[in-house]
Amino acid sequence: MIESDREFDQGGPGDWPTRYQSMVVSAGEAVARIRPGQRVFIGTGCGQPQALVEALLARVGELDDIEIVHLLTLGGQLYRHRELAKHFHINSFFIAENVDDMQARLGDYTPIFLSDIPRLFHSGQLPLDVALIQVTEPNEYGMCSLGVSVDITKSAAENAGLVIAQINPRMPWTLGDSMLSAHDIDVLVPAESPILEAELPEPTDVSHQIAEYIAALIPNGSTVEVGIRRIPMAVLEFLKDKHDLGIHTEVLSDAVIDLVESGVITGIRKNIDRGKIVASMCMGTQRLYDYIDHNSAFAFRPAEYVSDPYLISRQDNMVAISVALELDLTGQICAHSPQAGFMGMGSHMDFTHGASRSSGGKSIVALEATRSDGTISRIVPQLSRGAEVAATCSEVHYVATEFGVAYLHGKSLQERALALISIAHPNFRAELLKAAIENKYVSSDLASVEGKIFVGPLELKTSLVTEDATQIYFRPMHPTDEKRMRGLFHSLTKETIYYRFMSNITRIPQKQVQDFVYIDYRSDMAIVGTIPEAHGEDIIAIGRYYLNPRTNLAEVAFIVRDQWQNQGIGTFLLKYLITIAKRNGIAGFTAEVLRDNKAMLAVLAKSGCEIRSRMEDRVYSFELHFA
Repeated sequence: MIESDREFDQGGPGDWPTRYQSMVVSAGEAVARIRPGQRVFIGTGCGQPQALVEALLARVGELDDIEIVHLLTLGGQLYRHRELAKHFHINSFFIAENVDDMQARLGDYTPIFLSDIPRLFHSGQLPLDVALIQVTEPNEYGMCSLGVSVDITKSAAENAGLVIAQINPRMPWTLGDSMLSAHDIDVLVPAESPILEAELPEPTDVSHQIAEYIAALIPNGSTVEVGIRRIPMAVLEFLKDKHDLGIHTEVLSDAVIDLVESGVITGIRKNIDRGKIVASMCMGTQRLYDYIDHNSAFAFRPAEYVSDPYLISRQDNMVAISVALELDLTGQICAHSPQAGFMGMGSHMDFTHGASRSSGGKSIVALEATRSDGTISRIVPQLSRGAEVAATCSEVHYVATEFGVAYLHGKSLQERALALISIAHPNFRAELLKAAIENKYVSSDLASVEGKIFVGPLELKTSLVTEDATQIYFRPMHPTDEKRMRGLFHSLTKETIYYRFMSNITRIPQKQVQDFVYIDYRSDMAIVGTIPEAHGEDIIAIGRYYLNPRTNLAEVAFIVRDQWQNQGIGTFLLKYLITIAKRNGIAGFTAEVLRDNKAMLAVLAKSGCEIRSRMEDRVYSFELHFA
C-alpha cells in the first residue's frame, strides 16, 4: 500500500491528470453522481466552481428536493427564475447585495455566526451529502489550495460525503491553512476559467464622509477588520497617513494592495499572526488574485479561526468595522429586516463581540443616516418588525453616520439616545427626541431642546501642545457633554466661578446647561478643550460666543479649569473662536470682564483685534472688532 501511494504521487504539478487519472471526469459526469433529496454545498463567492454550478443547473429537470447550502454566491445564478425553486431549495447563511428581495424569497436564510457554521458541519447537525468546490492544480506533494475561498469551504470539504472539485489552473495559490490533499477529494474536474471578479460598490460622498469619521478613531498600530461594503472600503482610503496597521478580516478586496505597498499595513504590532494579513476569503479583481498568489504576507484561514470571537478578543487594539441597516435609540443593531433590507449576520457579531473585549479594542458600527432616498431614518425609536438583532446595545462602542460619531459604551439610556439623535439626519431629530421622551429614554425636561440637537462640523477639531508637552484636544460642544460640563463646573474654585458668572453660584440651572450644550454652531458656538481619560475624556476648558443678530457682534466668554490656567489655553481659545466667527461672517466680539479678572484682561489684550472698552461698576465692557 505504501509503495502504491508513493507511486501515485510521483511527478510534478503539470502531470497531475495522469497521476489522478482514475479521479478525473467531466463536469457533467461529476454532477451526475448527485441524487434527488441530497444537501449540496457550493463554494463561496469568487471561489464558486462555475463549471460545476452550470452542470448542476443543467440537471434541474432531473433533480428534486435538492437543498443548496451556501455562504455567498455571486451573479444570482441560483436565483435565476422561480422554476428553480420547484427543484432546488436554497439555504443561505448570508444574503448578499446581489440577491434582491424578490430573489431572496425564493430561498431561505439561516441566521448564524459565521464562526459557528463549521461546527454545524463537524457535529452532523447539518450533514452535507455533496460539496462542490474549486481548487488549484495539485502540487508535487498532492496538495491543492482553496485559493480565494477558504472560509467555510474547507470545513464543508472535510465533512461532505462526496467532494467534487473543479481544478482550475487560474486559481491563485494562497498560503496559510488553505490546503486540501487531492486524496481527500473524490472527483476532480479539470476546467480552466477566469476566477470570478467581484463588482464591489463604489463609495459615495456620504460613505466617504462616514469613513473619514471612522478613520479618525483608528490609532496607529491597530489591527483592523474591514468588509467589502461601501463604507468599510472607503475607510481604507483614509488610512494612508497611518502606520503599522494590521489586518485580520473575513474578506479582502483590492483596496488593501496600495496600503501594503505604501507601508501602511505591516502587521508588525500584531500580537497574533504578527506580520501576516489574515483573511478567510477575498473578493476583487485579477489584480488582487495575482497579488496574493504565493504571497507569504497573506495567511488565508478557515472561518472558525478568522471569525472566532475569542481569538479576535486576544488581538490587542482590534478595531472591527461593521455595517448596520437600522439602529434603535438604545443602540441595538439590525443587519436583516424585511423593512430595512437584507444583509444577514455574516461575521458581524463575531467581530463586534471580539473587538469589544480586546485590550484597546473598538467596535464601530457604520450606517447612512437615511434610506429610501432620504425619506426614512435608519436611526429609529424601535427596530422594524421582523428585524434581526446582530449586536446588542451593550456590545457596540461607536456608531458613525455622515453627521458624526456617537460613543455608546458604558453610557446610560439617556446619554446614548441623545448621542444617537445628534447623529441622525436633522429632518428626523425632533421626532426621535419626542419618541425618546415618550419611551422614557430621556427626561421630559429635554422637551424644550427640540429642534436644537446639532453636532459641530468635523473641521472644527484642532489641538494645542502646552509648554509641558501636554496635548489638549479642541472640538465643538456635543449634546452628550452635559454631564462633563457639570463636572467641569464642580471642579472650579469659587474665585473662578465668580469671575466667569459674576456671582457666587453653587450650581448651574438646568436651563443654562441646555443653553450651553444645545447650540447651532453659527449664531451660538462652543468649543471645548479635552484631555483623554480612561472613561473617555474630561473637559478642562470651554470657549463660547453668542451672536446678537442686530449688531452682528457676539458675546464671548471662557472657563478654564484652575490647574490648567496660565498655560495659554484661554489665548488659544479666543484666537480660534475669532477664526470661526470670521468664517461665519461675524464682525466682532463683546465681553464683560470684572476689573479684578487680570487673566481674562490679559487674554483680550492679546487678541490682535481693534479694542474699545469702558468701565462701569468695576466691570469692563469690551468690543473687539475683527480686522
